[in-house]
Amino acid sequence: MAINDKLLTTKEAAEYLGVSKAFLERDRWAGARIPFIKVGSRTVRYRLSDLEEYIKKQVRLSTSQVA
Repeated sequence: MAINDKLLTTKEAAEYLGVSKAFLERDRWAGARIPFIKVGSRTVRYRLSDLEEYIKKQVRLSTSQVA
């Protein structure tokens, strides 16, 4: 596992992204724009590399630019 593939808890991922845990929970429920890993039946983890990729995809040049 590469160093940037460290697995983060929902709380850690939320802190890294500057969002709430509820934001990530809603994202998973609504179809997961932010990739996550299911470990076992209940445990959710986020790869740091996936979070970094998500951030890169959010870059915009204008507030009117659509994703």
